[in-house]
Amino acid sequence: MQVTVNRKDLKFLPDSSRIIARFHYTGEERALNIIRSVRNMSDKKTSTALKQVLRDYSMRHRNISKNFEKHFNNIAHLFAQLNVDPELLDLSQKLLIGSYFTMEYSIESSAFFNPSIVEHPDQSETGTDEKRVIISFRATGEGHISSIVFRTGILDQDNNLSIRPVGKMLEEAEHIRRHQYDKESFRSKLDEMKDFQGIIPSGLILDKLNDKFTYGELYRCIEEDRKTIKLPAFQEMFFNQILWLASSHYELEFSLDTNISERVIFPVAANENSGIEDARFVKFKDNSDDVIYYATYTAFDGTTILPKLLETRDFYHFKILPLHGEIAQNKGMALFPRKINGRYAMLGRLDGVNNYIAYSDQITIWREAKLLQQPKFPWEFIQIGNCGSPIETSEGWLILTHGVGPMREYVIGASLFDLHNPEKEIGRLKSPLLMPNAEEREGYVPNVVYSCGSIIHNNDLIIPYAVSDYASTYATVNLKELLSELKNSK
Repeated sequence: MQVTVNRKDLKFLPDSSRIIARFHYTGEERALNIIRSVRNMSDKKTSTALKQVLRDYSMRHRNISKNFEKHFNNIAHLFAQLNVDPELLDLSQKLLIGSYFTMEYSIESSAFFNPSIVEHPDQSETGTDEKRVIISFRATGEGHISSIVFRTGILDQDNNLSIRPVGKMLEEAEHIRRHQYDKESFRSKLDEMKDFQGIIPSGLILDKLNDKFTYGELYRCIEEDRKTIKLPAFQEMFFNQILWLASSHYELEFSLDTNISERVIFPVAANENSGIEDARFVKFKDNSDDVIYYATYTAFDGTTILPKLLETRDFYHFKILPLHGEIAQNKGMALFPRKINGRYAMLGRLDGVNNYIAYSDQITIWREAKLLQQPKFPWEFIQIGNCGSPIETSEGWLILTHGVGPMREYVIGASLFDLHNPEKEIGRLKSPLLMPNAEEREGYVPNVVYSCGSIIHNNDLIIPYAVSDYASTYATVNLKELLSELKNSK
């Protein structure tokens, strides 16, 4: 029996009009020249120039002057070189200077893809057999910098999805808080990432810090040592590695007056300055029925990847942590929606080819992994991996997979695993569940369908998926039909 896939007409397309106001800095010398130029302007010319900027951009951003002031504060330390107290400048000068260190960035001008879907924490005012959902996307703009954005909508009784109006005043987080670090766990993560034994002078940096320290304390300690200790290039790498790791912990808080479609999780840490990739969201319940939304994603700095975990309860406040352990070194990790036999469980593709399952007593530390699936059919000979977190059904854990075959065509498959022992495969589809059709083959990366997470509603599997790394859509599959096929596929 061939499982029927019902493709929906709804399309999520890139939109170049969706912009944020980013900090823009091109170096100290040019920055100082800009500051001098503005300070040499008369009060009247300063006021006129600022009014023109506000007139042109205040309708494009919720509070552009707040951005100008924030970006001014980012370069305020440079005033010491001019023997000027920045606090003595009037507000117009500060805002105008800040505007020169601000640029608009279109977050989704290139692509809007790799979606995942979860149940919204607020189900009030929904009708019978309706469900409010949140869909996350990987949005990509100039330079292929990826961020996480959201849409919300309601699935009706027939699983037609109506998307709520999308806000235009996009914002990054209003508050960003850095993490306090434990020295020993931080040292262990460094050891996992690179072997520095014999490279790092004894007592350098970490031994000078307290057992608990902040990013600012670490940064100041490193800067002091850089001034007093001349290290060869290969030892200097250690400084950069420490700061790279330390910047990976942070918390974000969005303004309460933002629509969820206006909240942008844009790269904050140094280790993700080239993108936040492929967030796999899951609604997680522990034994007390306490609900937390987690997302695993890949931070990319242009050279190195770092798997990270995002945590939220309300989609206003987010906590970001790196994933530790020997197996937390590759892309595509996906958390189970509950503990298995008292332990957290995670899917991953450790070697880039096969599907693995890992267990842990701590959600951020992953050291044990077992081979779960290997490529079996021609359409997955290159690699097999997950397409989001496993979904619990009465018949077992339903896992959507991505398979890569001839011409590097990406397709979506499905497997079923035992609820009590998810290492036991009950069945696997012999043919792809979803593969690119004629209309889906063209895009930024041709011949790709890909998903980062699905849900069940009204006895259907709801699969949001990306079309050739350019746009997104969704499809539904009758759950009973799919499970029947999986159980008879051995």
